Order: sequence, then C-alpha cells, then structure tokens
Amino acid sequence: MNEDVHQGVDEDHPEKRGTPVGRRVFLGTLALGAAGVVAAPPLQRGLEGFLGSAADKDPTGLTGLLPNGGGFRYYSVASSVPRKNADSYRLTVDGLVDRPTTYTLADLRALPQTRLVRDVQCVTGWRVPDTPFEGVRLSRLLDAARVRPTAKAIRFTCFDGTYTESLTLAQARRADVLVALRMQDKDLGHSHGGPVRLYVAPMYFYKSAKWLSGITVTDEVRPGYWEERGYDVDAWVGRSNGRDDEPTS
Repeated sequence: MNEDVHQGVDEDHPEKRGTPVGRRVFLGTLALGAAGVVAAPPLQRGLEGFLGSAADKDPTGLTGLLPNGGGFRYYSVASSVPRKNADSYRLTVDGLVDRPTTYTLADLRALPQTRLVRDVQCVTGWRVPDTPFEGVRLSRLLDAARVRPTAKAIRFTCFDGTYTESLTLAQARRADVLVALRMQDKDLGHSHGGPVRLYVAPMYFYKSAKWLSGITVTDEVRPGYWEERGYDVDAWVGRSNGRDDEPTS
C-alpha cells in the first residue's frame, strides 16, 4: 500500500502534504489508533460528520490520519505518481529467468483469474474486512518465465519510481499471492494502485505494493522500501515470522 501515516502523501492531491497538527490533536490521534483495528471506519465517519465532512473544513488535519470511505486510507511515498492505462501500462518479469516477459494490461486480463476474499490489515492499525481481490496468481507468471534453480526471492518495483517490496520465492508461489487487477469487484483505480498491484493476502498491506511495474527474480531477499526503514521483511498478520500456514486452495 506504500503506506505510512507520517510520510504519506494524498495521491489524489500529491502536492498536498500532511497538515501540521497540535500536540493535543496528535495525542488524540494516538488514542484513536489504539482502538483502530475494528473501530477506524466508524470513527472516520463520525469525525467527518463533526467536522463537516469536507477535508477543507478540517483545520486540524485529523481526518487525513484516519481511513477514508470504505475503510481505506491512501498513502504514497512518492510526491506524485503517473497514471497508466491499457495503452501505457507494462509489467516486466525478468532477472533469474529463462524467459523474460513483458505483459500489457490486456495480456494479464487474458490469463486465468483468481478471486480471493480476505481481510485487509494495515500495520498502522486499521482493517477492512472481507475485501475481494481478483487477478493472476503470481506463481503462474513465475512458471511462465521459467525461474532458474539459483533463484531465492522476488523484488518488486513500482511505476511511482520509489516503492519496492520483496518476497521469498516460496512466499511468492503461494496460492494467495496475486498480481491483482480488480478490488471490491471493480477494476483497480489509480488511488488503489491500479491498474495493477501486488496483493499478498496473508501479510500486512505494505507488502501489497501499489502501481506494480516490475517483478525481478533474484538470488536473495532484498529489503523493500519500508523494511529498509525498520518494518518486518516477513510481515505475517498476527503471527511470528515464517509460521503462517500454507493455504490449500
């Protein structure tokens, strides 16, 4: 999700960075965060109602620190993100493979699609339950590329020019890891990382890189953007690293 409360940028208005807030408001935000996993969407609606709903009616900037409508809060670590469509979008699969490939959006749509319905859990404390994602299993793209025996991991790059992520090869081959084209039964919009994003269902949402443009097979795990800043490389939701159960379907 390319996510972080403190460094996030509203991608619909990339020139608008976080509004400074007073100490009391900041402490109140921390208190709300402690309640946030289940309560964040109702808190957001109540707060927006109190402040008049529109962001420009919120002098504190507090609404910008809570999930938006639908329970999601949009973040980007880049100052701006170009928009891609069916004509301009490309996804490359390269690195330690015998068949490097470049996919268009039409190519990805033509492949068999998998639909998953899972809770989305953000490391900052909010959750969106029962969220449908649809797309191509990452394992299918890796199989088509013929991964070499020396491969150990995958590095993901994004067309925002900044964000990166990583998975081990075993994690990438899981049945619940998608190159996603749709979310909540709609084509992925720009705000949600469209037209194509990574979706790693069993991990915190920062692993599900938005605006996906590159899948590079490597010989070692290379920490992604937030891992270089202290986040866990293995980001299993609610479990110790590496102790998640493999799905059966």
